[in-house]
Amino acid sequence: MKITGASKIALTAWLAVSLAGCSGGAGTTAGNGNSAAPEGESQSTYTYTGSGPVTDQKDARLSILATNAWTTNVDLSTAAIVKQVESNAGVSVDWDLIPPQNYADAVSPRLAAGMDLPDIVYLPDQDQLMKYIKSGLFLSLDELYDKYGVNLKKIYEKSPAIKASLTTPDGKMYYVPQQTLTRNYMPLFMINQRWLSKLKLQEPTTLDEFTEMLRKFKSEDPNGNGKADEIPLSMEAKFVPMAFGPAFGLDLSNNFYADDQGKVHFSYYEPAYKDYLTYLNGLYKEGLLTVDYASTTADQVTSRISQDVTGATFNFSWYQSMVYSPLFADYDPSEPIFKGIPPLKGPYGDAFYIGRTPVSGIFGISKNSKNPELAFKFLDYGVSEEAQTLYTWGIKDDTYTEQNGVKTFTENGKNNEYIQKLGIGPVNLPNIQSTDAADATVAPWHAKLDKEFEQYVREPFPFVYALSDEASIESTTMPDVTTYVQEMNFKFISGEAPLDKFDSYIQTLKSMNIDQVIAGRQAQYDRYMAAQK
Repeated sequence: MKITGASKIALTAWLAVSLAGCSGGAGTTAGNGNSAAPEGESQSTYTYTGSGPVTDQKDARLSILATNAWTTNVDLSTAAIVKQVESNAGVSVDWDLIPPQNYADAVSPRLAAGMDLPDIVYLPDQDQLMKYIKSGLFLSLDELYDKYGVNLKKIYEKSPAIKASLTTPDGKMYYVPQQTLTRNYMPLFMINQRWLSKLKLQEPTTLDEFTEMLRKFKSEDPNGNGKADEIPLSMEAKFVPMAFGPAFGLDLSNNFYADDQGKVHFSYYEPAYKDYLTYLNGLYKEGLLTVDYASTTADQVTSRISQDVTGATFNFSWYQSMVYSPLFADYDPSEPIFKGIPPLKGPYGDAFYIGRTPVSGIFGISKNSKNPELAFKFLDYGVSEEAQTLYTWGIKDDTYTEQNGVKTFTENGKNNEYIQKLGIGPVNLPNIQSTDAADATVAPWHAKLDKEFEQYVREPFPFVYALSDEASIESTTMPDVTTYVQEMNFKFISGEAPLDKFDSYIQTLKSMNIDQVIAGRQAQYDRYMAAQK
């Protein structure tokens, strides 16, 4: 299980959240976009070009509140990659780093108090309801973006959808994004190729073929030990809706989706959702979906695969060559054991995987910052190619080499423990995940497969800020809706609630005002689309 823990860490790094309304410090009015000259940096004649250093100010310092690494033996405040970013920028940072597992619980009360905030804050969520913006905790970045957003402008020119997501309904920007991969190395179905070969089966392409494969996995002893110990399908509970929803045209993991005509739907309120539940209830009855599916953990899945008792799973693509296949002692990196397959075609012809929204986190400059210009320049440098190379490749000639513009990981760069301690993929900075670095990390067959699967990835519902009335409806409605949906989801799949009660379930959602929430999401989606024109 040792490889499992290490690979989880790498996955996290790679794949790696009453408010006081006070006027901003340093001559800046927080939350309204009106800015006066900040202290310190405004007197300098130094011209920031997008590369380091960002200032000629001696002893330039910033304070930043953010998450620490996911592994407890790494402190990002002293990690070599983070220190190199500081050195390149010419800025010393006073870090206040909190473990990500309890970051939201620790930071939310501090934001609620709204006092003595550091220069830069990594938010505990993406502020979709704009509660932090409305309370005046963070400065409008528009003027700073116009003057100093050298690298951020490049990102927004390349990906206007990111800018559209982070632009409020009144046209202002408050946050700098941390970005993730959106189409590459997404979660997918993976199947034990040796089990397929033993039973002389082809990779399934439809739900019906997948179901028949699971039946044979359960009954025909594919691991060859003479025992009826096979668990055909194992996955974490959170992946079940992401795995099977798309076969019915649904995005259950993100709740909402827009169809080809731009109409917004709540996936759990659709007729196709009944078909989804019917299918999973069938798997449950046959023992193809385990009785404990709702509580299955990542460690349980890995343990079952390591014991060769499970034949199919669903997880981030990374796991194919970095976790699951290497669990087998005779694994040859040139040939997969657990290998991803294209999405399964469902009864309506739908076959896709769900991508990710590009923004995985946001940084804001607080109303208490004494030097907003320096803070913004540091964040802008943080999204530069120079900084991104450090985040994704590490230290040149230590973790990677470069020849004729092509980067290659060294043995140190392939050593997971080593690069974690260096601070690879630092979650305390506005890092952007790299497909090239991922390709160089995984087995060649895996990188090739990933590019073949890009065509199957569908964009999820975008992140869009809510207007006050939309936020009010959603904040009062969705907690109860979510609780009810989750409760009934398990009851329908397990058979505790018969599926002839589905119409009653729909009526209950209607009585909980889900239609008003959908109308709000429709308005948000329309604004998002208009912002990109």
